[in-house]
Amino acid sequence: MGPLSELVPENQNKLYGIQFLECVKKSRLSYRTYQAIVLIVTFLAYASYHAARKTTSIVKSALDPQSTEVGLKFIPWRITYLSEPEERRFSWALGDGWAPFSGSDGTALLGELDLAFLCIYATGMYFAGHIGDRMNLRIFLTIGMIGTGLFTSLFGVGYWASVHNLYYFLIMQMVAGLFQSTGWPSVVAVVGNWFGKRKRGLIMGIWNAHTSVGNISGSLIAAAMLSYGWGWSFVVPGFLIAFIGLVVFLFLPDSPESVGIDRDEHEFHSPRKTGEEVRMPLLGSNSEVKETAVGFIQAWKIPGVAPFALCLFFTKLVAYTFLYWLPFYISHTAIDGKYLSSGAAGNLSTLFDVGGVIGGILAGHMSDRLDARAITAASFMYCAIPALFLYRSYGHISLAVNIALMLITGMFVNGPYALITTAVSADLGTHSSLKENSRALATVTAIIDGTGSVGAAIGPLLTGYISAFSWSAVFTMLMGAALIAGLLLTRLVIAELVAKMAESRSQTSAASTTPAVQIDV
Repeated sequence: MGPLSELVPENQNKLYGIQFLECVKKSRLSYRTYQAIVLIVTFLAYASYHAARKTTSIVKSALDPQSTEVGLKFIPWRITYLSEPEERRFSWALGDGWAPFSGSDGTALLGELDLAFLCIYATGMYFAGHIGDRMNLRIFLTIGMIGTGLFTSLFGVGYWASVHNLYYFLIMQMVAGLFQSTGWPSVVAVVGNWFGKRKRGLIMGIWNAHTSVGNISGSLIAAAMLSYGWGWSFVVPGFLIAFIGLVVFLFLPDSPESVGIDRDEHEFHSPRKTGEEVRMPLLGSNSEVKETAVGFIQAWKIPGVAPFALCLFFTKLVAYTFLYWLPFYISHTAIDGKYLSSGAAGNLSTLFDVGGVIGGILAGHMSDRLDARAITAASFMYCAIPALFLYRSYGHISLAVNIALMLITGMFVNGPYALITTAVSADLGTHSSLKENSRALATVTAIIDGTGSVGAAIGPLLTGYISAFSWSAVFTMLMGAALIAGLLLTRLVIAELVAKMAESRSQTSAASTTPAVQIDV
C-alpha cells in the first residue's frame, strides 16, 4: 500500500521520454524537475507554432516582389538608409515572383491568405478548447503540431510542384490555421495543471516570451531559406514544428496525475497559506476522479470570462495590427529625414516584441504582487493610449527616439495581451464557481484567445483600408481600441478595488485590537 507498491504500475504508464530521463538520472524525477520539463517543452512547442505562422509574412516579398506595398518584407540584420523609393526595392532570386501573386492584385491576394488563416484560426480555437478538455492534452497537442507541420510544408511544396492555383494555397493556409488553433489552449492548460495560482502571473509572463522568440526565429529561418527557393521557407519550419511535436509526445506530462503524482502530497512544497491553491489547476487524468468536461456555454458563464474575452478582442486588434503592419509603417515613414530599407524596417520592428517580453513579465509580476489581474491589465491598456500617441507623433524625430517609444509601446500593448492569454485564462479555467468540476481550462483559454483572434483578424484588415488615407487615422483607431479594452474591465476593476479596501480595513481593525489585548494581559 506504500509508495513502493505503486511504483511498478506508475512506471508502466510513464512516457518513454520520462523513463529515459529517469534511467539517465538513475532516480525518479522530482516535482520541480517535472515543472521545468513542462515549461521548457511547452515553450519550444508554442515558439515553433509562431515560427511556422510567421513564414507567410516573410515570403510575401518573394511571391509578389513587384509590390512595395507588402508590409512584412524582412531581410534580417541588414540596415541601410535609402531615400529614393525606387531604390527600396529588393531584387529577389526568384525575380518575377510567383503566380497568382505576381499580378497587379498580388497584394490583395496575399491579404486574403492572411485573413483566411486568421478567421479559421479564430473559429477553430473555440472547438479546439472544447475538444482539448475531453481528451489527452499531450496527444491533442502532438496531432496539432504534426498537422501544422504537414500543411505548412505542403504550402511550400507548391514551389517544386509549380502550383499556381490560388485555391491550393488558400486551402493549405486554412487547414494549417485549423491545426494551429490546437496550440494555445493546450499549452496553457498543461502549464496551468502544473503551477498553482500564487506565482502563476510571473511564471507565465516569463514563459510567454515564446511568442516573441517564435516570431523572431521564424523570421530568421524563413529569410535565410529564401535564397534556396521560397518553398524551403515553409518546409524547414514545417519539419521543425513536426519534430518538436514528437518531443511533446515523448516528454510532456500533461498533468501530475499522468505521471503518478498526487498533487495534494506536494502541498508542503509551498508555504501553508497557499495550500488551497494546490487544488486549483484541475485537469487531472486520474480515473478515480471522473470529472465531466465543462460545456461551451457554461464556460462563457464563468465570472470574468466574457469581460476578459472582449477585452482581448481589442487588445489583440492592436497587437496584431503592429505584428502585420509595423515593418511596412516603418519603411514608409521618414525617420530623421531618411527612409529605412525594408530589411532594416523588419529588423527594427522586432524591438516591439522585445518590449512585449518585458511587458509580459512586468504585468505578470505586478498582478501577482497586487493579486489583481483586472487592475493590472486595465492599467496597461490605459498607458498604451499615450504610448501610441507619442510613437505616432514623435517616432520620426530620430532612430533612438523611435526605438525607445517602440519598446514602451510594445511593453504596454503586449503586457496585458500576455497576461490575459496566460495567467488570467488559467485562473478562470480553475475558477471557484466550478467547484469540484473544473475541467474547463482548455475551453476557457480557447474562448478568451479565440475571441481575441477575431480582433486579430479585423485589425490588420481595417488597417489595410484606413492606411491608404491616413496613418494618423490608423493610430486613432488603435488608441480607441485600447480605451475600449480598458473600459471593458471596469466592473472587474471596481470589484478588485472593493475587495482590496475591505481586506485593508480588516487588517487595520485586526491590528488595532492586538495592542488592547496585550494591555489587558
